Amino acid sequence: MNEENIDGTNGCSKVRTGTQNEAALLALMEKTGYNMVQENGQRKFGGPPPGWEGPPPPRGCEVFVGKIPRDMYEDELVPVFERAGKIYEFRLMMEFSGENRGYAFVMYTTKEEAQLAIRILNNYEIRPGKFIGVCVSLDNCRLFIGAIPKEKKKEEILDEMKKVTEGVVDVIVYPSATDKTKNRGFAFVEYESHRAAAMARRKLIPGTFQLWGHTIQVDWADPEKEVDEETMQRVKVLYVRNLMISTTEETIKAEFNKFKPGAVERVKKLRDYAFVHFFNRDDAVSAMSVMNGKCIDGASIEVTLAKPVNKENTWRQHLNGQISPNSENLIVFANKEESYPKTLGKPLTLPARLNGQHSPSPTEIERCAYPFYPGTKLTPISMYSLKSNHFNSAVMHLDYYCNKNNWAPPEYYLYSTTSQDGKVLLVYKIVIPAIANGSQSYFMPDKLCTTLEDAKELAAQFTLLHLGTGIKTCHGPGYDHEDKDDET
Repeated sequence: MNEENIDGTNGCSKVRTGTQNEAALLALMEKTGYNMVQENGQRKFGGPPPGWEGPPPPRGCEVFVGKIPRDMYEDELVPVFERAGKIYEFRLMMEFSGENRGYAFVMYTTKEEAQLAIRILNNYEIRPGKFIGVCVSLDNCRLFIGAIPKEKKKEEILDEMKKVTEGVVDVIVYPSATDKTKNRGFAFVEYESHRAAAMARRKLIPGTFQLWGHTIQVDWADPEKEVDEETMQRVKVLYVRNLMISTTEETIKAEFNKFKPGAVERVKKLRDYAFVHFFNRDDAVSAMSVMNGKCIDGASIEVTLAKPVNKENTWRQHLNGQISPNSENLIVFANKEESYPKTLGKPLTLPARLNGQHSPSPTEIERCAYPFYPGTKLTPISMYSLKSNHFNSAVMHLDYYCNKNNWAPPEYYLYSTTSQDGKVLLVYKIVIPAIANGSQSYFMPDKLCTTLEDAKELAAQFTLLHLGTGIKTCHGPGYDHEDKDDET
């Protein structure tokens, strides 16, 4: 190990002695033949491994690992993750103190190995009572840009972003639901690499950067949900966007039935997008090819296959279903892109910045109320007799979780501050009395909200993630960890 590596391992002496730690890591390197280098707040093992020739593994070969005990290092972690396949690179995020930061990235040589790691190691008990979370990791190359003047066209936004940032590949702009001649006040900017996007975000994020005299809002776009090919091969529902608000479900069904009468089972429309359900998958695929780009009631529509969402994770996807390295990634949901917030970081009911290619889930959308007929027999029950999938909000999940552990209900303490533009911003601190004298006395997210409901929901969500609850937080579609290279 070079001098830098020795410094990095000696820094761990607060947890293990420098000699013990260094000896364990040196033994691992000697056994495997891998190199180890510490830089930019992370320690890299491999990348490439011994004897590797050619380019690095393709996108989709890396997994994110969360909830790692802070005093656990490569000599213990690498053997566990080698069970799933050959490791190309293992990157453990490090604190200056020498402890790890609780998460890592493991890149395998194939996508199949990465998927196997997720299957066999998600919720794996790495130490007695300590369960890690494993899920797919994706490089995000896309930024959300908010507060854009609505009269600006795609070409104008693209030209302006190329002037102020480097590596711009494209911009995605959606027309307003009510006026197709205007945009929705936001755009997605695609960059040539994660690093280029991270550098652009760093330049734009202070909150004072202006385009056309407007102070813009900048954050990561949530990466597109990746659904495995086998699941997508069974989908027979189309997602149709850019509809006129006035367009009816009957009109949509009639238009999609034109290419084959009777092929459409039903249509569910919400605002300016819809889900078109087919009886047969082949008909859905054919209709997608025929109808994409067609005009309905004067609007040019976009048609794609709808992407299923794991029902267990619709209330909170990331942390992707994952534990995020920073709480900025806590608020990721499969919601409608036409409902974008005017301010960044709103949880749940006011969705965060969704990827421009993302289509909402038909299973999530179609959760609905049923008629209550006179004479229907009702049975009084306790909410605690239900299963966790009956709850859709983090506040309810947290209350349920505390009850199941025989804890007193969580205590919420409200705080406020004022933004530079005079808005009252709110945040909740949550105290769990049963563990208040333990390792963490309270939980408070590092995001502020403009409404009471959003602040409470975000705080509950943040608390659930840090409690490591049984509610799955590391299963499902891929998600982005923007600080993976400490570029953000």
